[in-house]
Amino acid sequence: MGEGRKVVATNRRARHNYEILDTFEAGIVLKGSEVKSLRAGQVQLKDAYGAIQQGELWLENAHIAPYSFAVDGGHEPERRRKLLLHRREINRLIGKINEQGLTLVPLQIYFVNGLAKVEIALAKGRHTYDKRKKLVERQQKREMDRAQRHHR
Repeated sequence: MGEGRKVVATNRRARHNYEILDTFEAGIVLKGSEVKSLRAGQVQLKDAYGAIQQGELWLENAHIAPYSFAVDGGHEPERRRKLLLHRREINRLIGKINEQGLTLVPLQIYFVNGLAKVEIALAKGRHTYDKRKKLVERQQKREMDRAQRHHR
């Protein structure tokens, strides 16, 4: 972890449901009440995904709970939020998504030196049998490690 990096939310299912091919750090455009809710850790990335529309990158379905002390009721919890990346990175993502049928999945939201960032991954969906195979491999590795410890 880098200097001054405070993780607020992690999408734990993402690495199970998807094969992660590449990751990007993107800035996120937020309202003040959303920043307050993020700092309080009131965010869920479970059903969130990235979408590219008209050459811009958006975070969809990320739930940031309304801030209770906000004036005017704060913000809409599941509104779409713009993600900030360099143009060449967005163009590269557009090419890979169109060419290979990949998806954008947010892995975590964190603060770096006071700025909210999203770690977004270029990912390929896993089939059910791939998930089972990975679980079996992990369990076998655990058992081998356990056997080696007992042997020593």
